[in-house]
Amino acid sequence: MPYIKTKLPNNGKKAFQVLMEALKIPINEAQRLIDKKRLFCDGNLVEEKNKILNGTIELIVYETHPKGVEIVFENENFAVLEKPSGVLSHPNGRHCQYSLSDEIWHLWGKQACIAHRLDKETSGLILVAKNKYAQIEFKTMFEKRQIQKEYLALVLGKVEKNFKIDACIDLIKNYHDVKTRMQICEKGKQALTEFEILNFFPKHNCTLLLCKPLTGRQHQIRIHLHHAKYPILGDPLYGLKKEEIEAILDEKINLEERIHLTGAKRLCLHAKTLKFIFRDHQFIIDSKKNIENEFIQALYI
Repeated sequence: MPYIKTKLPNNGKKAFQVLMEALKIPINEAQRLIDKKRLFCDGNLVEEKNKILNGTIELIVYETHPKGVEIVFENENFAVLEKPSGVLSHPNGRHCQYSLSDEIWHLWGKQACIAHRLDKETSGLILVAKNKYAQIEFKTMFEKRQIQKEYLALVLGKVEKNFKIDACIDLIKNYHDVKTRMQICEKGKQALTEFEILNFFPKHNCTLLLCKPLTGRQHQIRIHLHHAKYPILGDPLYGLKKEEIEAILDEKINLEERIHLTGAKRLCLHAKTLKFIFRDHQFIIDSKKNIENEFIQALYI
């Protein structure tokens, strides 16, 4: 299990002080661990930061189990990794068995973190800040749209010409427990995406598109292509009934059934390129994956 309980030495001091001295961390990090309900004394959850602890102290920590990941680019401040499809960007709860954080923390320690997210089923380039200063810079750059991202998507049908979608997006608020489903909504947030045809595969009746999101909304490419009636093959959310979505997300159907429902055994969306200027240096980083071949293989068992 990635999340485990580890014993800490007890010095009879306040809860946050116990953490600060045992882990050699500043007070704000110690307090954050208590807020996250990670600290226990004699098996009981510690919620008061100033509580004097006397007893057996245990802390829930994330134990990394790296499997190996491809590093596309690396310098002293950041790295770019190839995230495989099916891997979470970061742990999504106490029962998470593996995420990209296993690789990041194993390679560069807990001070490193992803600078943006990719959906679990989206593969491709993901940017990792190695320290808090780079993390703050990249966060600001993303907010100011100073980082350009390009994706490859394999969609159903023949796309006749390049096109652009300018349609606002918002979360569907009444979709029960499927929290990541978005919708086109006039009162939503502005979302603009450009699409360029790269290849058509008549045998499979599908088109490979270069996708350029000019805004950074959740599921932007997926919902825009669904709206344009060119659904991404393998999409487990858009175009399906709620019970079908839940069956896929809960892994209650086999690959053959998933291909029947969505057209592919994975979401055929890949983060291909990152372009940005960081500390006066320009970076254009491209994925090295032969993703076109991987997409075609995903159409069959």
